[in-house]
Amino acid sequence: MFSACLFFFSVCIAGSDLHPGSAECEYVVLSEAFRLKVTRKGILLGSLIASTILALASIKTHPYATRGAFMTDLSRLPPLPLSDKQSVAKKTTWISVALNTVLMGFQIVIGLFAHSQALVADGVHSLADLVSDFIVLAANRHGSAEPDDDHNYGHSRYETVASLLLGTLLMTVGAGMLLRAGMRLTDFDNVQPVHMSAFVIAGIVLVSKELLFRYMLREAQRVRSAMLVANAWHARSDAASSLVVAIGIVGSLCGLRVLDPIAAALVGFMVGRMGWIFAWDALQDLTDRALDEADSDDIRALLMAAPGVRDVHELRTRKMGDLALVDAHILVDPLISVSEGHYIAESARLKVLENKSVLDALIHVDPENDVLGKPAPGLPTREALTHALKLVFDARGIALQSINIHYLRRGIDLDITLPNPPIANQLPDLKALQRNLGVRQIRLFAALDVDADGPLSDAGA
Repeated sequence: MFSACLFFFSVCIAGSDLHPGSAECEYVVLSEAFRLKVTRKGILLGSLIASTILALASIKTHPYATRGAFMTDLSRLPPLPLSDKQSVAKKTTWISVALNTVLMGFQIVIGLFAHSQALVADGVHSLADLVSDFIVLAANRHGSAEPDDDHNYGHSRYETVASLLLGTLLMTVGAGMLLRAGMRLTDFDNVQPVHMSAFVIAGIVLVSKELLFRYMLREAQRVRSAMLVANAWHARSDAASSLVVAIGIVGSLCGLRVLDPIAAALVGFMVGRMGWIFAWDALQDLTDRALDEADSDDIRALLMAAPGVRDVHELRTRKMGDLALVDAHILVDPLISVSEGHYIAESARLKVLENKSVLDALIHVDPENDVLGKPAPGLPTREALTHALKLVFDARGIALQSINIHYLRRGIDLDITLPNPPIANQLPDLKALQRNLGVRQIRLFAALDVDADGPLSDAGA
């Protein structure tokens, strides 16, 4: 807002005489160290440069567009049907396409007629936006295809590849704008004055893109879509570039012809910078960039909310288009059964999938935190332990019903279940058996039989 006020103030200076009857009026500013001469054009140039810098500085990410803050706000609201968001996304995108098509045509045609390179550059910027819209629409259609034999995780990275291509395109367009502006600046004597029609079109474009931004932001907030909010603020950045163009055209109309190619160069820089951001982000995603800390903490909280999960470690994520794949290790009671551990892991996985940004999750069950240590290698196998135990118990006439082996960091624990309570003098020396087998602990249990009426007939040993 302040940059716009400064812009119109500079226009007023350009259209008025500081001292009537003086074509080259001057202000003289004296100080003890120097004498500064300021002409009307100097004041205008300084005002335009200052307003341009403020306009560029205003192109920043709005708090709604930051992923963490916006997703946190969305999490407190009831989710809307996905079809509503898709409908609004399609509607706003096509409105943007239609408006940019009309504006692009006027910018390029009038820019060529009015000898305004800045307006032509902004028209090429609008053309790049159109190309990007169609690339995104095409990538969205192919990226939403179901997984198949060649793409087991789906086709979400089509969108990432499209972003990389789009970024490369924008960097190329921006470099071309900068090159063309540089050529005009080196051949400044042949730069023709800008026609007033260029300023009219620049003003229409500026107002149209600002109205488009406000419409898209209202619709994005209505359906609570972070992606559409970011797209709306992209439209605001287009309005800012149009403001820079308008400033350059006004400067050229007031006699400072150098401002038009300078404005074209600034637009080229903005386009190239935007392309670099798109390409760099896409490249990071293609090389398995992880989710940010806030999103990772949200996923960790979902895992910890699953019943039976004691801790979460080795949580890893990687981007897959706008979605993410999650790998995590969960800590459970080391003495539960395999089936219970699997059930806890599946429950934790379903909890993670409640986050709509997660495509899939792979959950690994740990009896202990293997970051702190793992069971020693080369421990006796189940076959070896079972064979040794049967030899000892068979020699004493004791049958074995089941053997549970717990491989832990501190050693091997054995839980042996007998079909009947044993006689005390029949049991082997468990301490000696532990030493011979190389296990840390042996626990004996007796199975309990239940008759038809329900009471227990035997007690556990």
